[in-house]
This record gives sequence, C-alpha cells and structure tokens, in this order.
Amino acid sequence: MSNVAASSDLNVAPGSVVVVRDEEWLVVKVEQSVDGQLLRVQGLSGLVRDTSASFYTALDKIRVLDPAAAEVKGDPSSGYRRAKLWVEATLRKTPIPLTSSDVSTSQRMLADALPYQQAAVRQALDPENLRPRILLADAVGLGKTLEIGMILSELAVRGRAERILIVTPRHVLEQFQHEMWTRFALPFVRLDSQGIQRLRQKLPAARNPFAVYKRAIISIDTLKNDRYVQHLRKQRWDAVVIDESHNLTNSGTQNNRLAHLLAPTTDALILASATPHNGRKESFAELIRMLEPSAVRPDGEFDEAEVRRLIIRRHRNSPEVAEAVGSDWAPRQEPNHLLVDASPEENAVADELVQTWLHPVGSSPYSGRNGSLFPWTLAKAFLSSPEALRETVQARARRLGDGSGEMARERAALERLAELAQAVPPRRSAKYQELVKLAKSIGAGPSSPERLVVFAERVATLKALQANLPRDLRLPSDAVAVLHGGLTDEEQQKVVESFKLESSPIRILVTGDIASEGVNLHAQCHELVHFDIPWSLIRIEQRNGRIDRYGQKHNPRISTLLLAPDNERFAGDFRVLARLLEREDEAHTALGDTASLMGEHSVEREEAQIMQMIAGRRDLNSVVRSVDEVQESDDFDAFWASWDAPFDDITPVEQSGNGAGAGLFASETEFLSQALEEVYTEPGASPRAGGVGWRNHGHEGIVEFTPPADLVQRLSALPQSYLDERSVTSSLKLAVTTDRGNDRLVAARSGTQSSQWPDAHFLGPLHPVVDWASDRALSRLGRNQIFAVRGTVDEPVVALLGTLTNGRGQVVAASHMAAFFGGYPDSLACVVQPHASAADLYASLGLTGELSNPGAVDVTELQPLIARAVRQADGALDGLFAAATAETVARVERWATRVGAWEDDANALVQRRDLRERRMTIEAERSLAAAMQPSRRLVRPLLVVVPEAWPVAGLNVSVFQGEAR
Repeated sequence: MSNVAASSDLNVAPGSVVVVRDEEWLVVKVEQSVDGQLLRVQGLSGLVRDTSASFYTALDKIRVLDPAAAEVKGDPSSGYRRAKLWVEATLRKTPIPLTSSDVSTSQRMLADALPYQQAAVRQALDPENLRPRILLADAVGLGKTLEIGMILSELAVRGRAERILIVTPRHVLEQFQHEMWTRFALPFVRLDSQGIQRLRQKLPAARNPFAVYKRAIISIDTLKNDRYVQHLRKQRWDAVVIDESHNLTNSGTQNNRLAHLLAPTTDALILASATPHNGRKESFAELIRMLEPSAVRPDGEFDEAEVRRLIIRRHRNSPEVAEAVGSDWAPRQEPNHLLVDASPEENAVADELVQTWLHPVGSSPYSGRNGSLFPWTLAKAFLSSPEALRETVQARARRLGDGSGEMARERAALERLAELAQAVPPRRSAKYQELVKLAKSIGAGPSSPERLVVFAERVATLKALQANLPRDLRLPSDAVAVLHGGLTDEEQQKVVESFKLESSPIRILVTGDIASEGVNLHAQCHELVHFDIPWSLIRIEQRNGRIDRYGQKHNPRISTLLLAPDNERFAGDFRVLARLLEREDEAHTALGDTASLMGEHSVEREEAQIMQMIAGRRDLNSVVRSVDEVQESDDFDAFWASWDAPFDDITPVEQSGNGAGAGLFASETEFLSQALEEVYTEPGASPRAGGVGWRNHGHEGIVEFTPPADLVQRLSALPQSYLDERSVTSSLKLAVTTDRGNDRLVAARSGTQSSQWPDAHFLGPLHPVVDWASDRALSRLGRNQIFAVRGTVDEPVVALLGTLTNGRGQVVAASHMAAFFGGYPDSLACVVQPHASAADLYASLGLTGELSNPGAVDVTELQPLIARAVRQADGALDGLFAAATAETVARVERWATRVGAWEDDANALVQRRDLRERRMTIEAERSLAAAMQPSRRLVRPLLVVVPEAWPVAGLNVSVFQGEAR
C-alpha cells in the first residue's frame, strides 16, 4: 500500500504529515490563497528540524502521507518514554476546536482568572462569532490587559494566534510586553525607539519588519509613519489588539485610517477602551463596524443582539466584579478635598487676574483673537502653579515681539502679572506648602516605603515640584521623579517601571497627564494628589484609575489641592471645581465612568464647557448632569450607562484537558525533563553528561538547564531586555509551579532582584521551551511511523485522533478514539469507542504514571490493524462529524442570512457614496462564510497498545497461546 496520497487529489488538514522537497513536515495550519492552499508547516526530519516554512500546493510538489499506511515500530526506551513523548507532543500540536469556548489554558498561567474575566474570554470565543472579535470596554482598573492575554492564550491553543500585532500608547509598550511574557509566555518584539534602532541595524531598509517578526508590539504613533503603513498593507495577522481604541473613532483621522487598514487584515480583533464612544451613536458605530460590519445596518441602526455579542462592559461596583475582586481591590476612601487659603502674594496675583484680565472694567489687554479665552488660560495656569503662570506669560510675550499700540498695552500688563507671579516662591505658595504637609503626614521619606503620585497639567509645575520637594522633604534628588510628554518613550518607560519596584528610590512621582491612560501605578502606591484639577471629568477619572484598580491592596486615597484666594470673584468661580470632584466620585460608584455626566466625551470639549461654567456663563447643573439625570435620559449615554454584562453564568469553568497534550505526564516540567533526557542523553546517563546541565531544585520549585544551540535560536524571539538581563541563553531557570512563578514575579517587581524580569520564568503550557521539546519529540520517529507499547488492555488497541477542519484549515471538531480488536488473533473484528478527552483515553489504556518496558514490542502481527482501525474510526466519526458539520453550517447560514439582509438594505441605499465599499464588505463576508464551512476530515493513528504479556521483538513466541511459532 502506498504511504502517500496522490498530489492531484490533495486533502490536507492540520496534523497531516507531508513530504516536500524530500523532507518531512508537520502541517500546522492550512489557508486558502489565490495560489491554492497555503500550508504552514514545522520541520520534522533532520535537515529541517526546528524550521518553520510555508508551501503553496500550486507551486510545490506536496505528498500527504497516508495515515492508514503508517508503519508500526516498537519502542525500546525506558518506561516507553519515547512513545509517550511522541504522543504527548502530537496532541500538544493539535489545536483545540475553534467551536470550543472553554477557558482551557489561560487558567494555567500566572493570571488571576476571575469569573468576570473568564466570562470576557468565553464571549470572545463564542462560536456564534465566526471570527473572535470583541470590544473590551470594562471600566478603568478591571484588568483589560489580563483579559487580552487570556484571550490571546486561548486563541494560541486553537491555532489562531501565530501572528499577532499589539498597538498601544508608547508609554505602556514595556508594561504590555512585560505582562504578556511574564504571565502568559507570549513573547513580543517591542518596536519602541530602541527596538526600531536595533531593527534597522539587522534588516535592510526595504525589508518588511512585520514579515520577520511574527509577534510585535508597537505604538500607534510609530505605526502612522508612512513607511510602516506601506508594510502593513502587505501583511495579514491572526490577531490584532488595539489598546485605548477610543482614539480611533473620529473619521478621517490618521488613527481611524490606520484602524481601517488593520481591521480587514486580521481574523481576531480585540479593541480595548474604558471610554469607547464620544456620546455619538455614529462614532460608536464606527468601532462596531471594525469588529463586525454587518452588526451595524446600512442606515446606521444597530443590530442590538449582534452588538451585545461583540461588547463586554463592567465596572468596579458591578455585582459580578465586586463579588470577585474581594480584598484584591480595596475600596476607595472618602475623597480628601483640601481647600487651601491663598498666601498674600497669591492673593495679589488673583486680584490682578480678576481686575485686569478676567473681569476688567472695559476690555482686557489681550490683543489677539478670541480675547475671551486667553484670560482663562492665564487663570488656569495660575491654579496649576506660579511657575506655570510665568511660563504662559513669557510664551505670550515672546509672540508679541516689539509691537506697539494694543500689543504694547498687553505686554505691559503681562509684565505686571509676571512680576507678581515671581514674588510667589515655593515657601509662599499655599498649595505647595500643603503638598509638603500632606507628604509628611503619609510618611513619604527615604526610610519609608510610602509612595505618592502627584498629578499636574503643566510641565513648569512638574519641574518646580521636582526641584523643590527633595529639599523640603529631606529626600535625595532621585527620590522625586518626573514624567511628562517631553521625555522619550524609553525615558518614560524607565520611570514607570522603576516606580513599580519595591526597591525603587522613587518616593514621589510627579507626572503630567501622559500617565493618566494605561499606566499601572498601584503596585507600591495608594496615595494620589491632584496638585491642580483638570477641567475635565474624563481626565480626573483617568488619573484616579492609576492607583484605584484591581490589585490594589490598600484603600486608595485621592486628595485634591484647591487654591482659595480672598477675591470672591475668583474664589467663587473656582470653588465650583470641588463640586465637580464630588460628581466624579458619584459617577465612579454608580456608572463606572464619568464621561456621560457632561456628554462631551472629549477632554478638550469638557474643558471648554467647564471654562464657561467658571466664567459664570453657565451653572454647574446645566453643564454637569447628576447620575439620575443620565440614567433617565433617552440619549446614547443612557443606553451605555444601562449596559449590563450579557452573561447568565459567570461562574468559573472547569479546566479543560484539551489542548494540553494527552496527560501522559504529570506536568510541563516532567514532559520537558523527559524530553531532554530522551534527546540529549544516552540511556541511563545523567542529563548533565549530555551537555544540557539539567538541575532540578525540587524544594525550590525551580529547574535550570543550559539551552542547546537550537533552543537558543528560538529564544531570540523573547523580549530583548529579558535575554540581556537574565542571560537565559547561558542558563535558563524555570519556575514549575504557579505559586513559585508568582513568587518570582513578585520578587522581580519588588526590586529585590537585579531586573524587573523574574529570575525564573513560569513554565506554563505555552512556554516556547515546551514547544521546542514537542518538536524534538516528534522527530524521534521515521517517516509515517507510530509506536507500539504495552498497557492494561486485553487485546491490541489502536489509539486514534479524528479532526474535522474547515476551508481555512481550522479544527472545527475533534474526537479521541480507541479501536479494539476483540478476540484477537482469531478475529480482527474492530470496534471503535470515542472518549471524552485525550487524558481520559490514555488513562484508560494504562499509560499514565511510571511504566515498565521489558523490551520493544514485537510488531509482526500488528501492521494489518492500522488500516482497519483507520477505516473503522473514519466510519464511526460519521455521526459526530455530521452533527458538528450541521451545527457549523447552521451558524454560517445565520451569518449569511444576516449578511444577505444587510446587502438588501445597502442596495436600497444605492445613492450613498460608500456603496462600493459596502459591496466589497459584503463580498468579504461571503468569502469568510464559505471558508468556515467544514471541508476536510482526517483520522490519524497515534499509538498501538498491546497486552502486558505481549512478546519482545525477536522472540519466536505466540502472543496468547505461548506456543512456538
């Protein structure tokens, strides 16, 4: 019997073994292309081992090995180690069916898989969505980054996350990269300024970096570079993540165009934002169309059922969240608003601002356009600090030059104001002195662990605080760090990462609003001060969320310093800001966000409205709604405020055995150690003798070994700073329990170690070392061979795996089966029994735990069983696969029906200018639906198990009767 399928009748699915260019390859993924099928493969045979490649069926001669013709080989290794490794590795390489919404892998990582986070993952994996696309709109602090990592982990074990692009604000690039690697073992190349410089040194200028790096994390500002836009047009991704995606909604902007470029080029799309809309239905529809075009009808109305399947939204006080977070998110203390009486020198400045600029008799001296705005710019600068006021005055004076007339009058007024501001040194600044007093009261000192985050809008204010606080608090200069947008991305990341460490010298972080989005500052800090108050509820909420978030063990306290001059025309206007803070606290508790209170959904527009309020042109209640008013209105904000998590069941799910091998080994550690023992040592020799240097610190929960050359090559894809700081290519240390993994991660973050990267990385199921060990194990057999071993069976049994795949090469359904040959050798009657999981199957065959191998099995009579088992199993799958096919077809038809209705609506709006774009969308949706139809089935024998009394190869003994043959 031929052991290859005819190339003219190629039927290849993931898991098939093919021969291309006289080398063996394991098919990992199958895609349709204009040049026929595209096979993504992993090398198995000698010359191509550890090599990834892609082959087109139209361009290469590809032979598919026939599973029914697999050759049976006896396994002579100790405890059948070689066979167990091969089966385990094969199943680890087999994706979980994409129809499974079980949270199977991410629970085994270093992440607290809380029920509400699991619910988000299951919604992203909902089989009703033919593509995994979701908007993570959880309020600030709920752990959207962890949810993203969990989703990507689950996609990875489904074979849907090989190529991933993450787009984030630049100041959180390192934070995101750190979380993905340390918690989920997902390595990303970080393309910040340093990473790009390194890239330019390695690659020719014309080379597409996204074709080289399968997983990259980059800032949206960098991606907007024309060079990268051109590179992106030529790439397809398995998954794209866009953090802070509210920046994408404005049509015509660079961010919006970039998002529209990425959305069609990826299967999975994850958008994340705590504030995903600007109050306008049209802009929210823009985000939804990126996820699923047909969820928004051509007339702009939502298909609400589809929209709800695409969005996950909870906040701190949602019942399912409040119940789950417990002591891991301490509730906020009562707001600490401090109204500070101005000093005489500050009162002089306030009087000058009121009399000359804000409420003058006659006109203000401002000589430019929009004279009503600039005086309030001066007032706002003064409320930040005298230094900020001087900077604003000087900048305006420079623009005036030596002009005469009205400009001369303005210059003279500016000079008077500058002189008054100059007369307010820090010791005469009431707010500054109150900050010093507050810092002392919380114990911020060189010998104290207490930390303080101080927010201010103006860079001049930040620099003044950094210059004076060390002296007045008797702190070393490096105890006060500053963070603002003028720093490079590398400088920003260095400050943020240092502040998270327990050993960091930083006691006070003085920061602008660059740190108000996405940055986690709660690891060592629970005190935050608004040195000035943003004229935006959105900005206030964003700032507060830096310490008021999941993982905060201490009750966070938010303090606000509000200057109160004697001049009632000034103080009366600005005391209203204290009421603004009260409204923010109410909305935080009841709604989870504050943007709906004003309905502007823009920091700039909120600032304009609050300026009108402070100027006395509008009152607070006309500008800022109460929580009740939001909930009772009929606008989009009310719709969003009423959004509930669409899950009836958010309880934790049982950990699935799928996707984690056959359970033939007790842990990843045992699998890895046995793989090293098999590949790099002679039987009975010490691993150290093989040059690997395996050291098992069992009592410490840590193993260590020297990576061989082929593994070192793979490790090059890991974060560069991790490789450099932990020297992992010389000695790789791995934590083998979640407790030890978390312990080493906490130790790294405490700063007691020399690096923020843990000295022992957690050995989870997705760790690249496990994947490397699997590839090594797969190479231990020859072309189209399987092992035979002894187990607790009464007659020969063939273990098989059946898979059903769609046109995109994705596994739709899988079945683990055992083919029994009752009455052997008198009868070859074959009965196939399915099993719930691989672990269940191989446990029933007695192949878990330690085994004894008296010698390689005699395979003389076993070869005819394989073809019979494959044929019988293929027939037994008819019912299972028919049901899976019917379910998938029904799902695709529901999708197609919706797309058809969408097309009819679009045709009715033929006058619309975007009809061509809509028709392209319809065609793309139809192509996707067609590709999702089940199209290929594959049955593979993985192992032959014979009774324990089966003879050793070479002995002339009958199997059952014990007679000479």
